[in-house]
Amino acid sequence: MSSDLQVVTFGCRLNAYESEVIRARAAEDGLDKAIIFNTCAVTGEAVRQARQAIRKARRERPDARLIVTGCAAQIDPAAFAGMAEVDLVLGNAEKAAPGAYADQPDAPRVRVNDIMSVRETAGHLIDGLKDRARAYVEVQNGCDHRCTFCVIPYGRGNSRSAPAGEVVEQIRRLAAQGYAEVVLTGVDVTSWGADLPGAPTLGQLVARILKLVPELSRLRLSSIDAAEIDPDLMRCLAEEPRLMPYLHLSLQAGDDMILKRMKRRHSRADALKLVEQVRAVRPDTAFGADLIAGFPTETEAMFENTLSLVDEAGLSFLHVFPFSPRPGTPAARMPQLTRAVIKPRAERLRQAGEAALARHLDRQAGRTLMGLVEREGVARAEDFTEIAFDGDAPAGQVIPLRVTGHDGRKATAERVAA
Repeated sequence: MSSDLQVVTFGCRLNAYESEVIRARAAEDGLDKAIIFNTCAVTGEAVRQARQAIRKARRERPDARLIVTGCAAQIDPAAFAGMAEVDLVLGNAEKAAPGAYADQPDAPRVRVNDIMSVRETAGHLIDGLKDRARAYVEVQNGCDHRCTFCVIPYGRGNSRSAPAGEVVEQIRRLAAQGYAEVVLTGVDVTSWGADLPGAPTLGQLVARILKLVPELSRLRLSSIDAAEIDPDLMRCLAEEPRLMPYLHLSLQAGDDMILKRMKRRHSRADALKLVEQVRAVRPDTAFGADLIAGFPTETEAMFENTLSLVDEAGLSFLHVFPFSPRPGTPAARMPQLTRAVIKPRAERLRQAGEAALARHLDRQAGRTLMGLVEREGVARAEDFTEIAFDGDAPAGQVIPLRVTGHDGRKATAERVAA
């Protein structure tokens, strides 16, 4: 593979996964002296960073071919086509297609089709992004829901699921390569199966993986929708110790009126009930959540409902997003709050998240946790707790660690003789 081929990734873990597919496809197509930008559209800041990186790349590598793809390119191809620095714009459906990066002198400079017309399950993307510690398998792409703040469905299209047999086969190969942990990932993972024959559920997929790949030590889920935990998944959480006791919930808010205006499909009570039900069957489960501060029309009282949800739900890991309007979304047309209001609210949420994490880490004191080594001196427990430890262990190995304290972000621990 040419060292003159570079892929620059913005945004989510799914994008990182797909960048590896892009890299392999571009190399197969003989692409050389090129930089491919795999963009993100989740915030205006992500788009701005991509444009800035493109301009910088042109200054630093005037002879390179600059290609832009990903969600921002899919949603607004004209904005990137209008940049003199850009040589080619590819949509999300086109970015991993055979021949997409081959030299085609007569091909149009912008190749972006209607993502909503894409129906295949993106089988070409199911080859596992591997870091040294764990592997990620994309089981689903796209989203059928239309939250008022989100542009991602317009970048990813409607929900498509990878067939269970392909997923199981891929995970079997990864386990045979020595991966102890696999993460199931997608845009809306809990919707997996709705478009497949018989409409199987994510819980059924998880049960099938754990049954048919007994050599896999740990299976983890990426972010899931609080409105969609099916009975089979709940049963797996209760009965399958190899399914990791950590759920990252796409909550977004803790106030019912704001949730309604976001067009979310759960209420505050639904979120609290879900957490309670999971803890009833798997008491050691830790929860993370995505929360937005300063959504249009949010009053101080509404914000307080989101703030108090952190403690009420016993959340441990927060991703806090200050609201920023995305062009073309219903939320962008709602009455906006000022940055002077949004910024301090986001900061208060982050502080609540830091306090919640510290409480979570306090509870780990004296426990022996099984940590998957991510890099030198850092491991990740089953419940997603990050652990710093002394000593040498190869990435990807699972080792017992006794927690001795924490620094507010990570637990500190010592190796235990296995």
